[in-house]
Amino acid sequence: MDYLKAFVVGGLICVVGQILIDKTKLTPARILTSFVVIGVLLGAVGLYKPLVDFAGSGATVPLSGFGYNLYKGVKEAISEDGWLGIFTGGATASAGGIAGAIFFGFLAGLLGKPQEKS
Repeated sequence: MDYLKAFVVGGLICVVGQILIDKTKLTPARILTSFVVIGVLLGAVGLYKPLVDFAGSGATVPLSGFGYNLYKGVKEAISEDGWLGIFTGGATASAGGIAGAIFFGFLAGLLGKPQEKS
């Protein structure tokens, strides 16, 4: 049942993104950035944690989950380090995911045949 909940919630988040791409004049970059900001805001008002508890990776893998992760990192860092945590918390909380994305992107570039679009 956990897999089904993750699939449905993650799929619905992606459907919202696709509808925004298809039906609005927003660029994909603005939509993706909006998802991160929405994740931060929903985390700050306490609405994203219940979604994560319900759907697990279906809520944490999309970009809104990245925003929620940034929020959690900043919140924890502020409680430990004071206002300096605003600057360090998000980077500390998301460092593993960012490092993984860079590593696997580099690996894909090595194994693939990158070329310019014409």
